[in-house]
Amino acid sequence: MELLTPEFGLVFWMFVAFACLYFILAKWAWPFIIKSMEERADLIDKGVAYAQEAKSHLDNAKAEADKLLAEARNEQADILREAAKMRNELIEKARGDAAEEAKKVSQAAQVSLEQARKEAEKQLRTQVGDLALQIAEKVIRKNIANDNAQRALVDQYLSEVETKN
Repeated sequence: MELLTPEFGLVFWMFVAFACLYFILAKWAWPFIIKSMEERADLIDKGVAYAQEAKSHLDNAKAEADKLLAEARNEQADILREAAKMRNELIEKARGDAAEEAKKVSQAAQVSLEQARKEAEKQLRTQVGDLALQIAEKVIRKNIANDNAQRALVDQYLSEVETKN
């Protein structure tokens, strides 16, 4: 079930990334696009008004007015296609950013798991070492319980030290 419900941190950073992207779009991209569309709409409106005036004055101006209207529609379609293209690019960029952020979170989690594993290994080695020392201490105490065993053990250690030197 953890795969279907994202963690709060991931949702938070995705929201922050979305808010930043929304702010950037609202600040710079949308005013430019809206202004351009209004200018084009004004241009189209002027073309239509001119065509109607020309139709009332001259019958042969109808063909020219139709031509201007067709150009205006083509420009409008071009603008709409460009806006759709920009929207798709922004969506793809946001997806890429989200994927990159998810990758960073995943890498951070892997580093954290590796550190925890190393710490557990270190603790295990320490515990095993302590246990080995306790066992060795008990074995040595048992083996050197009498004086003869103690002397034999001391002689053995001294002989080992002499052979090393």
